[in-house]
Amino acid sequence: MSLSHSKTSKQATLAYVQVALPVPLHRMFAYSFDAKDIQIFQKGCRVVVPFGKKNLVGIITGTAHTTDYEVAKIKSVVELIDNEPIFSPSMITLAKWIADFYIYPLGEVYAGMLPVLLRKVSSETLKTTSVELPLLALLHANKVTKEDVIKLHKSKRQYGLFQALQAQPLLLKQAKSDFSPAIVKGLIDKAYAHIEQTVPEQGLWPTHIVLGEKKRANPEQAIAIASINQASEFTAFLLEGVTGSGKTEVYLQVIEEVLLQGNQVLILVPEIGLTPQTVRRFQQRFGDIVAVWHSALTDHERLLVWQQAKYNQIGIIIGTRSAVFLPLAKPGMIIVDEEHDESFKQQDTLRYHARDVAAYRAMQANISLVLGSATPSLESLHNALSHKFRHLTLKQRAGSASLPTQHLLDLTGVPLEAGIAPSMLVRIEQQLKQGNQVLVYVNRRGYAPALICKQCGHVESCIDCDNPFTVHLSTHNLQCHRCGQYQDYIHKCRKCHSGNITTQGTGTEQIQDMLAKRFADFSCVRIDSDSTRGKRKLNELLTAIGENKHQLLVGTQILSKGHHFPNVTLAIILNVDSFLFSSDFRAPEKLAQLVTQFSGRAGRANKPGEVWLQSYQVGHPLLQDLVNNGYEQFSRLLLQERNSANLPPLAWQVALRVEHSDRALIMSFMQYANQLLAQFSQLTFVGPFPAGVEKKQTRFRFITVAQGSSHKYVNKAMTQVKQALSQHKLAPKMRWSIDVMPTDFS
Repeated sequence: MSLSHSKTSKQATLAYVQVALPVPLHRMFAYSFDAKDIQIFQKGCRVVVPFGKKNLVGIITGTAHTTDYEVAKIKSVVELIDNEPIFSPSMITLAKWIADFYIYPLGEVYAGMLPVLLRKVSSETLKTTSVELPLLALLHANKVTKEDVIKLHKSKRQYGLFQALQAQPLLLKQAKSDFSPAIVKGLIDKAYAHIEQTVPEQGLWPTHIVLGEKKRANPEQAIAIASINQASEFTAFLLEGVTGSGKTEVYLQVIEEVLLQGNQVLILVPEIGLTPQTVRRFQQRFGDIVAVWHSALTDHERLLVWQQAKYNQIGIIIGTRSAVFLPLAKPGMIIVDEEHDESFKQQDTLRYHARDVAAYRAMQANISLVLGSATPSLESLHNALSHKFRHLTLKQRAGSASLPTQHLLDLTGVPLEAGIAPSMLVRIEQQLKQGNQVLVYVNRRGYAPALICKQCGHVESCIDCDNPFTVHLSTHNLQCHRCGQYQDYIHKCRKCHSGNITTQGTGTEQIQDMLAKRFADFSCVRIDSDSTRGKRKLNELLTAIGENKHQLLVGTQILSKGHHFPNVTLAIILNVDSFLFSSDFRAPEKLAQLVTQFSGRAGRANKPGEVWLQSYQVGHPLLQDLVNNGYEQFSRLLLQERNSANLPPLAWQVALRVEHSDRALIMSFMQYANQLLAQFSQLTFVGPFPAGVEKKQTRFRFITVAQGSSHKYVNKAMTQVKQALSQHKLAPKMRWSIDVMPTDFS
């Protein structure tokens, strides 16, 4: 509501409001308003206030009749947006916990928890209580003639949508998902259908549940389901199940119990690519009570899901990392699928881990938390083995499927073709002729990671990042994979002008090109961030693979993300050795998770699968242990190593990250940070050392890591260090941040 707080009303008695603003400062800001309105200025409401030369949307954290600030300098509130708090008491508590835990300004935490449209001053959708859903319906169903039907028959998909609408109107979003936006637009343009607005009633979604047929749970699944269903208060479960063991079926059956009690379920998945197939399974089981949340949605679509969750108009929300901030009217369970996945950790701004925030929210709401993975993170595994979490295991694949066999291929002295050994090419041909699919992994997109002059040795590089350009022949250019800068492909060396230049290394494009030529009778598809751009592209490719339209699948880590490919019988992992000699102590864990998850794509149906790891280091103890003993034993030994080395999860780490174009200034700033850290006797620290990506967009990047055995001690110390650093004269010139429990040092 607008507030008439002009100069003429200055004589009125004033009250003061504390506001958390989306600015990088650890403090609240005071503003004045007419004291008679103090009852409507509630904690958790949004206000528009002046800040510098612009207005910002902030969150009220408290009100008072007096203030310690100089009254004459206090500005007035421009507008009170909400009639009732947009943040419930539990969400206010959550925001405070996040701000303290991750040492981050409260105002920016609040902003990160809101959809974009609810934190814009100029937005027309600031009010949140009315939730309208666009509905697609037939325009004049009773006036459709036989001639109309004949015309529609010319477009089978439009006619299919027309038939669906004859049965009942469809949510516009669902219609576009099931039939495509073009089909929907075509039917509207032909004046057969139109869009209506409907306001769903709160809390009625349980009446829309469609309980699909349950699969018969095997003994291991039945034990897990019963254990989770019996929990009557906060309990964290780690569901450790081998790939293909039916973890999703466990989720479906425990969720059913929660939904039938009228409670909502939040399911976190690591990637957008996982949501379409996951949503499809949940819709088949429970009907249209499922909403989706991820970064590919428009701002309006995200606002709609936020409203549906807050006003209890949806039963299940499936979302990526930031879905953990969605307000739930009646929380009943939180599930984190593939909980080990690195994408759950935000790597910039508010560097939170969605798994940890989910754990706090479940404890706060006194509900169950289910963490599922075939390769659980060492953090979750440690909590399970120390009995902080309930540990449930699924050691057998569901149905008649068996685990794939794993093999090491020694590359010593072996000539490679686009990074693949001749013996592997023979195996690929054998599998293709048997009607199977083959999957090839390499963590390099593009054609090749470098372009080198044979004459003088010059490497064509990005000046801003000191990083070799990656060759992309599909777009005929060179790209820097750090900053995104690109330039046209060159045919002569810029340094000596020789035409004797060549590519170095292998990427997905090169492998696809070679396999497509060698096995011309079969379809070869590439799955990486270049080939899957576009809102529906990845889903379309995955659907085509599932329908066996492509037999050769080449891709990056996207291919290891929990996809179900029943016809894949051979999986090959290239460039395994890159993980063996990393400075990152988490590299062995990441290698084991990648190999195990990628291996899990093979042999998922009734066909046996095999996995081959190409390596020049086949005798390396890490590879031998992983291939011969599997992830279960490998991860336990890795935990013992971490314990001996006093590394996470047995210790608590916080990283100070600093970026600037001048190395000397970085060193000066970080030396001061080290002086501050040295004052804390229970802290050890190392640094500054260059980040894995030392230079990006002209800025050098350095890290200092502080460590201690007590989370509370480390957190308190780093909070004080951050406060002192913010007063340093160089602080405004630096790009710097605090990263609590970093998962990588790049």
